[in-house]
Amino acid sequence: MSKSFQFNDSYKHKGLRRKLVQLIKQKGIQDEGVLNAIEAIPRHYFLDSAFHELAYEDQAMQIGSGQTISQPFTVAYQTEVLEIEEGDRVLEIGLGSGYQACILVELGAVVYSIERIEPLFKKTQELLKALGYQVQLFLGDGTMGLSEHAPYDKIIVTAAAPEIPKTLVDQMVLGGIMVIPVGSKDHQTMYKVVKETENEFSKKALDSFRFVPLIGQKGWKR
Repeated sequence: MSKSFQFNDSYKHKGLRRKLVQLIKQKGIQDEGVLNAIEAIPRHYFLDSAFHELAYEDQAMQIGSGQTISQPFTVAYQTEVLEIEEGDRVLEIGLGSGYQACILVELGAVVYSIERIEPLFKKTQELLKALGYQVQLFLGDGTMGLSEHAPYDKIIVTAAAPEIPKTLVDQMVLGGIMVIPVGSKDHQTMYKVVKETENEFSKKALDSFRFVPLIGQKGWKR
């Protein structure tokens, strides 16, 4: 049975989004397309009504199943690193609330997204359908990628990996970009990974972040 959604994007919500955009701009996000996407998409739609008052604070929040919606700055940061161009085929590892996927669609990307947690997958699937965002969704182990739809121009990993999964690098086009947090379960460094040849990639260490663990065959076991 499909859930009935009530969407209300008030002047107050829009004003709070404008303030949020100014904040993340002050924190260093410069890509106008990314900033415009953050301003365009009502983040409170992706949160339970109890959290609507906090939706435009720059903080991560619980979305159930032990998962979080990343703080807006983190979403903007990862998206900016990807250098999205119109028509880019993007693989997202970790659908979560669906907010990041919608930001990518807003920028003109063709998005494929994998989620391993079935209740969260179903909830977000219904939400995105109700919002009218076209994202191709898959239930499964994101660490293995989605080889049947490869190659991808860009890959975004929204959970903390113990290392860069070769399975994902293999599914990128030459010159493709992946953004991924790598480290321990408690602390990670964001990396920009570029596929240089069929067998080689470069990686650039960026800033420190903290994500939920990337669970899967090529990630953390639990």
